[in-house]
Amino acid sequence: MGEQAPGAPGEPRGFQLDKEFLASPKGLLMLGELALSLLVFALLTASVSAYMGAALLETLLTAAVLGLRGTHAHHHLPALHWPCLDMLRCGSAALIFLVVAVAAVAASREGAAVSAATFGLVLAGVFAYDGVRTYRLQHAAGLGQDSRVEAEE
Repeated sequence: MGEQAPGAPGEPRGFQLDKEFLASPKGLLMLGELALSLLVFALLTASVSAYMGAALLETLLTAAVLGLRGTHAHHHLPALHWPCLDMLRCGSAALIFLVVAVAAVAASREGAAVSAATFGLVLAGVFAYDGVRTYRLQHAAGLGQDSRVEAEE
């Protein structure tokens, strides 16, 4: 009788999607990364299909991490250092999309390839921002400071 009901408010159960995370700055950033990754993948598929594999890999990786973070399933794997993995994901994605964007525009000058290159460069910047933001928040948390320190600088 003293137990909470399975649907107690404030605590997601199982693999329930946390809408508060998706509305947070990190969740919105990851949703934007996923949407832009899908767009670049579709544009590469339409123009220079040789480079679509890298875009598909990063799209699936971003979707998997967003799914794990959005359902709080990452808390069940405490042995992994999630901020470090997130920075590695962002760094590798920024590098991959930067290279793919340059290679796509070098391989073809048609509209879809140029659009893929343009959005690929934008996406590389978004991933780089996410990685730097994650680092700064973890660095501030590691020093025992409030995560809002970056707003004061």
